[in-house]
Amino acid sequence: MGINTDQRPDPDVLLAHVQAQERRATRGKLRIYFGASAGVGKTYAMLSAAHKLLKNGDEVLVGVIETHGRDETAALLDGLEVLPLKAISYRDKTLKEFDIDAALARKPALILMDELAHSNAPGSRHPKRWQDVDELLDAGIDVFTTVNVQHLESLNDVVGGITGIRVAETLPDKIFDDADEVVLVDIPADELLARLKSGRVYKIQQAERAAKNFFRKGNLIALRELALRRTADRVEDDVQAYRIEKSINAVWKTDAALLVCIGPQANADHVVRSAARLSKQMNAEWQAIYIETPSLQKLPASARERILKNLKLAQDLGAKTAVLTGNDIAQTVVDYANQYNFSRIVIGRRKAVFNWRTTLAQQLAARAHNLDLIEIGGESNQLETNQDSRASETNAMPTENGNVGKRRAMRYAHAALASVITALVATPLLAIFNLVNIAMLFLLTVVLVAVRFGRGPSVLATVVGVLAFDFFFVPPRFSFAVSDLQYVMTFGVMLAVGLITGHLTAGLRYQAKVASHREARSLALYEFARDLSGFLQSEQITEATQAKIQSAFRAKAILLLPDDEGRMQLPESAATGLDMGIAQWAFDKVEAAGISTDTLPSSPYFYLPLVAPMRTRGLLAIAPENRSWILIPEQRQQLDTFAALAAIALERVHYIEIAQGALLHMESERLRNSLLAALSHDLRTPLTSIVGISEALSTSKPELSHKQQDMTQALYAEALRMSALVANLLDMARIQSGEVKLDLQWQPFEEVVGSAIRISTPQLKEHQVQTLLANDLPLVNFDAVLIERVLCNLLENAAKYTPEGSRITLNVNLLECDLQVMVYDNGPGLPVGKEEAIFEKFTRGERESSKPGVGLGLAICRAIVEAHHGHIRAAKSPDGGACILFTLPLGVPPQMPDFELMNALHTELPLAIVVEGQEQQ
Repeated sequence: MGINTDQRPDPDVLLAHVQAQERRATRGKLRIYFGASAGVGKTYAMLSAAHKLLKNGDEVLVGVIETHGRDETAALLDGLEVLPLKAISYRDKTLKEFDIDAALARKPALILMDELAHSNAPGSRHPKRWQDVDELLDAGIDVFTTVNVQHLESLNDVVGGITGIRVAETLPDKIFDDADEVVLVDIPADELLARLKSGRVYKIQQAERAAKNFFRKGNLIALRELALRRTADRVEDDVQAYRIEKSINAVWKTDAALLVCIGPQANADHVVRSAARLSKQMNAEWQAIYIETPSLQKLPASARERILKNLKLAQDLGAKTAVLTGNDIAQTVVDYANQYNFSRIVIGRRKAVFNWRTTLAQQLAARAHNLDLIEIGGESNQLETNQDSRASETNAMPTENGNVGKRRAMRYAHAALASVITALVATPLLAIFNLVNIAMLFLLTVVLVAVRFGRGPSVLATVVGVLAFDFFFVPPRFSFAVSDLQYVMTFGVMLAVGLITGHLTAGLRYQAKVASHREARSLALYEFARDLSGFLQSEQITEATQAKIQSAFRAKAILLLPDDEGRMQLPESAATGLDMGIAQWAFDKVEAAGISTDTLPSSPYFYLPLVAPMRTRGLLAIAPENRSWILIPEQRQQLDTFAALAAIALERVHYIEIAQGALLHMESERLRNSLLAALSHDLRTPLTSIVGISEALSTSKPELSHKQQDMTQALYAEALRMSALVANLLDMARIQSGEVKLDLQWQPFEEVVGSAIRISTPQLKEHQVQTLLANDLPLVNFDAVLIERVLCNLLENAAKYTPEGSRITLNVNLLECDLQVMVYDNGPGLPVGKEEAIFEKFTRGERESSKPGVGLGLAICRAIVEAHHGHIRAAKSPDGGACILFTLPLGVPPQMPDFELMNALHTELPLAIVVEGQEQQ
């Protein structure tokens, strides 16, 4: 079926455009002032535009402006609100950077951010300024910014090759391409050099060095050309988006893109290579199309394979490819060019076989006078090439060509025989019907032959039918003589009507065949998508995918899935000849391999990765009956769609399994927490009684014997230990249920350190303990009781898993925005690979151990620290043992008079620190 002539916009492209507009509706607008180099006036233009908006009543905030000592630029800052920069300490220096938190809190309508490619100082939230801008845009804030052409990632090496200087600060081209507006700020190279010499770009000494290196006239001219071309590419996308939005179909000659027509001629590969070189010279995109007509569909297999290889060659050289269908090649090309705004058409030069027959170039010129035609001349050895190609076609695949020739001869024989049979059947009817009705029978035969066998046989049926009509029915009968000249007119009309009817019928037959194939492909995709939507197991997806591909493409298909480590697994039922090395390479590189690719094309399989939105989910290995069908763009597109559907289905099943596991885990946690809360509550009362009774026994009268006293003390100690375990269970159940409410107060952290060490003295008496507290610790907002519990658990945990005499260190220091607390030792250290698992409930450092505990201490610590919006993790100790560190956010403490602060920091509370087993006040 040909291209639809009503020129309606592509609904998929239009839908994507609408969705992009919806996404942008919630984001701020980005305007980029773009230039070839420093000094062209980007910042000046940006500030001038800001002043105009300010006069109109718009809200404008200056985030970052780099004046570089230019007085005329600095003068434009007058009257604009400037956001104070944030001071960042780095290597004994104080750096000034953009304060993104203050900007988000201020949330102006527009903010100015100079030098988009700038690298932020270490310690900033984002390493690059363009990432700050992206966060501002997400918050709905409009941004004006500036960029030089050398800072674009795709042009960084090109600029480096021109100037000899490689710029380190770059930004992704996507930021530039996704900008809502790009304003080109440009001045001639001579004028820029004059500004440089006058000190209006850099100071005089710096300008002299720049003029000898980067700011040479040749460099500036080349950079200016790059900036103009890059801006033109960006504007081209805007033009196409506007054409789609407004449903404009007429060609606008704003695009240098080339539309290359590939035909069945032997020199088509020369046309493709010439077009590729031409597109590079013009720095233009190009697209290659092949139009399949009913006559071209009958080409021998070798010719069709050559066409497909040429399409593949064009794709490898950077072109987009498409296979179109139609009866009229010229009209199809013109319709496609109008639809996709191609103003230049490239074709191969071909001389007409007959003088009366027009060439493709003449047909295109007649139907599209507004299009530019570029004809590619043939190679010097074209004659030899054509002869060689004909010889190769004659010698290649004799069996296949012989079969095709036999089938074609049979079609023509059947067509001629149909006309003869019509004459024999109509002979007895001559006494009943007149000659006009009998002529209609012959026309009916021509129509039936055209429907069944196509255009060529219908032409033969028409000629034979006219001759049979003359011989059998026109007087004098049984001779080709004509007694009445009126029958000559009848023969002519009959021949013309037969030829036209046969031509139209054959065309409709061809279009019906194409429509049938498209319907079959659409139906296969629909059925496959419908089946996949109901599958809940990867095995079902695997079986359905293999079966559907085998039926749709007549090819053996094997779906390979990776294991947990990303290694491809070979199914037991897999056929021989499958190379797992190629499969693993294609999966790891996310590239197709095998047939029709550049990676092991001689392989009998085609390896296609199943790429889902989140990751690659598997691999399809396909062994087609006919290797050439993978080269057909429509077939490959359908195969890619099958692979995408299978990948999405596998990803959906994967996340269903994760969701089911998470749901099961949540339900298990809920039941376990309920059980823990019930048991802990019921055990707490009898344990309290046991503790009290054992304590009373130790002081009872008369005094117990020495042996009884030891037993009583042991009972008391075990009761206390059991009471602590039950308390841990109850606390964990309360934390998990959300019943714990933080009592946050601004208080000195030193106090809770001393209190925790004092409480943990019985467990620490056989260890060396040292504290390292940073000077001038600020007030921190935390729950003292819960943080004390965290410190006690960490200290007791360190004492429990280290031998006697080991050193335990409690280190408190300040980070940029957090207070960091470290408890580490010089013991045996953490089990390898258990750094994260030890924070899970009921997980212990030693699975089988005589040490008391049920593995809830660190889980409680994590829950308490995260409730304070902090973080806790395990690491290797500076002393070689284990280290548990957590952070608490510092925040901004409330203001208070100095005397109150001094009183708060010097309260009459003793700070007990155990050092080498001795308590010091």
